[in-house]
Amino acid sequence: MTQMTKVAAAALLGMALLSTSAMADINKGKRIYMKKMKAACGFSGAKFAVKHTQSEWEEIKGAGKFKEEAEKICPGLKLKDKYVNDVYDFAHEYASDSGNVPSC
Repeated sequence: MTQMTKVAAAALLGMALLSTSAMADINKGKRIYMKKMKAACGFSGAKFAVKHTQSEWEEIKGAGKFKEEAEKICPGLKLKDKYVNDVYDFAHEYASDSGNVPSC
């Protein structure tokens, strides 16, 4: 194998692994919603995510207010900081303007 082929194979493998982990965050956020948030919210993850558009979720997350917004949407919810990024990925992926519908 030539040096260039090895580099190309390594790059392809690296990209495959990175794309898999990006999808895992959305799925992890979905699992967190179903296990930790659904009871407190009283509605499905689809109803939670469509409360905002993707750009609105980005603004909320960018301002550091995602946790507060989630707790406002779901009174009684105490979202742990370690769950914020994964739940954000879930909410962003299934936002009202995304055209995607989660199965939870």
